Amino acid sequence: MKAIVEYNNKELEFDLTKPMDVSMSLRNEKSAASAWYVPPVSINPVKSDQFTGDVNQGGSVNFNDIAFNPHGNGTHTEGFGHISPGRESVNDCLKKYHFVARLVSVLPETRGYDRVISRKNLEDVLKDPCQALLIRTLPNSDEKLQRQYSNSNPPYLEVSAVDHILEKGVEHLLIDLPSVDREMDEGKLLAHRRFWNYPQDPAIHRTITELIYVPGSIPDGMYLVNIQLSPLENDASPSRPVLYPLISQL
Repeated sequence: MKAIVEYNNKELEFDLTKPMDVSMSLRNEKSAASAWYVPPVSINPVKSDQFTGDVNQGGSVNFNDIAFNPHGNGTHTEGFGHISPGRESVNDCLKKYHFVARLVSVLPETRGYDRVISRKNLEDVLKDPCQALLIRTLPNSDEKLQRQYSNSNPPYLEVSAVDHILEKGVEHLLIDLPSVDREMDEGKLLAHRRFWNYPQDPAIHRTITELIYVPGSIPDGMYLVNIQLSPLENDASPSRPVLYPLISQL
């Protein structure tokens, strides 16, 4: 099965039979990746005097309560409501779900205690326009699936790098970090604000997806990305981005 997408005056053909999930799952394990000092995901059966929601404990069905923080536990997609007093739902921002995307790998620059994704980092690898951009930071390994990001000062995007992203027409930014901004930045959130042009004229249709994981087996290049979003009415929601490889330009 194939999809033909018209983009930038060209027809692009993608293979829908080879989906590649680049999300981190929500797991009730202490070893699961997390950020922002949140506790692990909690998945526990509902129990009362009349009911047990666990088949292994004699219940007729499995029936769990789940507690998590979308920003700190696993892959999530957020809209401008993340930094707006209106707390607008990401479901009101994301109305289309398939985008022509480019995957790039970058080695952040070391600047003192910080590691920064600079404009030059992206100028070297992002030369053509795209609707969505996936950034894979180097070095890359599946250790990211267990990484505890809290109080670790992860890499982040400098504002001029965001400018380059916007100049290339990117409307949906996906990254394998817990935030596009510095962990401790006194609440400035400069990269978030620049990407959403907030508060001057908010680009309400743009989204940021954080804490993705792109295995090294997936090469840099052009893809079709499907951003699958949970219908949770919140500034951010758990999500599952799925990549489909480019077959050819027609």
